[in-house]
Amino acid sequence: MRPPAGTAVCGIRSEWFLPGAMERLLRRWRSFAGLLWAGCPPSQPPLCKLYHHPPGRVKRLALSRLFQPQNLREDQVVGLEGKVAELSCKSHRLMLQTGLIHPAGPGCYHFLPFTVRAMEKLIRMIDQEMQAIGGQKLDMPSLCSAELWRATGRWQLMGKELFQLQDRHSKEYCLGPTHEEAVTSLMASQKTLSYRQLPHLLYQVTRKFRDEPRPRFGLLRGREFYMKDMYTFDCSAEAAQHTYDLVCDAYGRLFDRLGLHFVRVQAAVGSIGGTMSHEFHLPLNIGEDTLATCSNCGFTANVETLDPKQPNCLVCQGKLTETKGVEVGHTFYLGTKYSSVFNAKFVNAQGKPSLVEMGCYGLGVTRILAAAIEALSTEECIRWPGLLAPYQVCLIPPKKGSKEEMAIELMETLYDDIADALPQLQGELVLDDRTHLTIGNRLKDAKKLGYPFVVIAGKRALEQPCHFEVWCQNTEEVVFLPKQGLLDLLRKVQVV
Repeated sequence: MRPPAGTAVCGIRSEWFLPGAMERLLRRWRSFAGLLWAGCPPSQPPLCKLYHHPPGRVKRLALSRLFQPQNLREDQVVGLEGKVAELSCKSHRLMLQTGLIHPAGPGCYHFLPFTVRAMEKLIRMIDQEMQAIGGQKLDMPSLCSAELWRATGRWQLMGKELFQLQDRHSKEYCLGPTHEEAVTSLMASQKTLSYRQLPHLLYQVTRKFRDEPRPRFGLLRGREFYMKDMYTFDCSAEAAQHTYDLVCDAYGRLFDRLGLHFVRVQAAVGSIGGTMSHEFHLPLNIGEDTLATCSNCGFTANVETLDPKQPNCLVCQGKLTETKGVEVGHTFYLGTKYSSVFNAKFVNAQGKPSLVEMGCYGLGVTRILAAAIEALSTEECIRWPGLLAPYQVCLIPPKKGSKEEMAIELMETLYDDIADALPQLQGELVLDDRTHLTIGNRLKDAKKLGYPFVVIAGKRALEQPCHFEVWCQNTEEVVFLPKQGLLDLLRKVQVV
C-alpha cells in the first residue's frame, strides 16, 4: 500500500515506496542496529529504555530516577560549606545533607527538585490566600531602574545592600530587593484610574536580591531568595486600613494551615517607610530578632521599636519578657509616601484627582520553608508541614534476595492501587526501588527526608490477610494495616 499521490510521507511503513537512496540508507541502519543490540549483554537494558509500567495505569515514580545528590547515611556534609560553625543551624545542615539545596556561592543555593516541589506547594497556598482577598498576580522585572530609586532617595539610603550594575549604555540598575518604586510607577502610568476600580491588590512571587554582608543559616539569610510581595492601592486611609487588616488576617490563615505557631509583632518601618508596620515571626532560638511580649495584655513588639529604658509594657505596665524570632512576613502601611513621588493618582467621587493610599506586604517564601524545617524537625530528620511535604507517601518493597522478595511485586501493585483509588495522591507517591539496600537502610533515608507516610512490605505482607507496616512520621506512630485500611488512612491526606 502506498500513500495517496501528492502527499508527503510523514511516517515510515515497510510497504510504502521509498526512493532508492532512502531505501539503501534504511537497510544499512537496520543492519547497524541489529549489530548494536546483538552486542549488548543480556543482563543490560537496551539503550534509551523507557520506564515501563502497566498499560493504562499511572506511571510509577521510582526513587532511583530522582535527581537528589546526597549521602544520607553519613554525618559529613559535602560541598562548599566546610566550617562546622557555619552549619550550626539545624535546617541548614539538614537541607544540605539530604540534598534539598546545594551551595552555589556565598548566600546562593541551587534549589533541588524536592525543595522546588515544596516551594511550589507553598506558592499555591499563598496564591489561594492572596486571591481569596482580591489579589491579582503579576510579574515585574528584577532589573530596577536607578532613576526610580533615586527619586525616592532609597538608592543612597540602602547603599551597599543593593546589587548595583550598569548596562552597556552606562544606564544604572539594581537587582530588586523589593518593588515599591516599580509598582508605583506602573500605577502612575494608568492616567484614567477611577475610584470605582479601587482597591487594587497586586502581588508577585519572584527572586529577590540583597547584598548581605554575612550570609548565614542557609535559606534563612541569603543573598538571593524567593519572596511574595504585594502592593495595595486604595482611595482613602480608612479603606487602606481595611485592606491592611485583610492581608494580615490572610497571613494568619496561611500559617495556621501550615501548622506553624507564629506571633505578629509591632515593628519599625525601616528603609521601606510608611507610618505603621508589623512583622510575623516564628519563635526560634536562632532568630536574629528579639521580641518583647507582655504576659498580661499580649502586646508584642520587636525590641528595636521600644525604649530600652522602659522595662514594662506601655499599654498595661505589665512585665515584658524577651524571646527570639525568625521573621517570615512583614506588612507596611505606606500612605502616600511613594504615590506622591510618582504622582500615582485616581479620580475620586467628586471628579478630582487624588493620590492613592498604599500598603506593601512581604512573605519570605524560601525563608518560610527553612524556618518550618527548623521549627518542626528533629536533629536527625526533616519534618515538613504536612501540606508542603515534597511527596506524601514512600513505598518500600523488600530487598532482593531476601525471604520476603515475593512482596516486591505486591508493593508495585499497591502503588497502582493507591494511585487508582486516590487520584489526589497521583504524583505524591514514591517507590523506593533501590532493592539492593535493606529495608532498614531505606527506612532510615525515608525518615531523614520526612515523607509523612512510609509504607513497608515486610514479613506480614506475605501473610493472609496481608498487612503493611505504616510509619506515620509526623505523629511518630507505627501501625500494621491491610490494604483497605491503608487506603482509608491515606484518603484523609490533604494536598495542595
